[in-house]
Amino acid sequence: MERVVLRKGRERSVLKGHPWVFSGAVEGGEAAAGELVEVCDSKGGKIALGWYSPASQIRVRIVPDAPVADLVAAAVGRRADFFANAYTNAVRLVNAESDGLPGVVADYYAGHVVCQFTSAGADARKAEIADALMKFAPFCLGVSERLDADSRAREGLATDASCPLLSGAEPPELIEVVEGPVKFLVDVRRGHTTGFYLDQRDARAAVGALANGADVLNCFCYTGGFGLFARACGAAKVTQVDVSADALALAKRNESLAHLCGTEMEYVEADVFQFLRKCRDEGRRFDMVVLDPPKFAATKGQLMRAARGYKDINLLAMKLLKPNGYLATFSCSGAMTPEFFDTILAEAAEDAKKGFQVVARTRAGMDHPVALSFPEGAYLKGVVLRSLS
Repeated sequence: MERVVLRKGRERSVLKGHPWVFSGAVEGGEAAAGELVEVCDSKGGKIALGWYSPASQIRVRIVPDAPVADLVAAAVGRRADFFANAYTNAVRLVNAESDGLPGVVADYYAGHVVCQFTSAGADARKAEIADALMKFAPFCLGVSERLDADSRAREGLATDASCPLLSGAEPPELIEVVEGPVKFLVDVRRGHTTGFYLDQRDARAAVGALANGADVLNCFCYTGGFGLFARACGAAKVTQVDVSADALALAKRNESLAHLCGTEMEYVEADVFQFLRKCRDEGRRFDMVVLDPPKFAATKGQLMRAARGYKDINLLAMKLLKPNGYLATFSCSGAMTPEFFDTILAEAAEDAKKGFQVVARTRAGMDHPVALSFPEGAYLKGVVLRSLS
């Protein structure tokens, strides 16, 4: 086994359990992409094992000293409670570093598992991981892989738009899943991430709890998740806005899966920033606005420009709220800290000349655990604000 030796003092984070070793921390040693290596302190003493990635700034990703199949089995076992009730049949089974499998995401959709392998070590072991998922995931019918994640390119891995089958049966064109009172059709081949935003499950429920009788504006609606939850919970009207015609078409199909409940539904294909300005100019007001934008900042270097976008969009939304209206606003940018996001919201509220209360905070659901030693895993931040004026 090859050895990677760290610079003096750079072993501290590894000893504290952080799973990343950056290239600048490495004094010497190299290996093939994805190879298992010994990580040693500056005196040559072994302190951990990791997967090597010569093309990445994250040169080594620390892994437990255990067979990959055992790590998969343990991760799936920790989700047993999700399969013990009928609330949902769409669950994240493996959450990368926080489950001891760096760069491995495995999402379960009604028996079909869709994976992303975004580290060299994960990519080198995908056949083994797929076999373990077939064995340990409940009622597993097949395991497929998405190859279009941007982070694969940063690892020197091939990317394309395909969704190859790794084991078992091919998934259908659309998979019907259930989440509480709502059903969704998931396109695991062409949809965002692995097909659906499983991490927003708790936030959708929180929005639904406040939506009874409300006029709701759902921005960046994708396939309609927040809006359809609001509808299921008694919203008077829901306006779904997205720039993608394909996403809106699937949102409409998702609407047809539920029984009619008297909610007026409107679908708008538009750039959200432009649509919010149009609503402002027309004097439209809403009881609730949901902002769930795509990632504005992939790196710390993009953070300040992203901050301007977050402030702009939240300021526009705040101006559209009726008194005592709700703004449910989110950031999935890992570089955005909760504290900085709060600062942006406070500045937007000041410019809007409106007072707000924080009534709820959300994060990714319990099937998206975050290791205490890996705060970078807490990428998703949600704040629900109530307008006081």
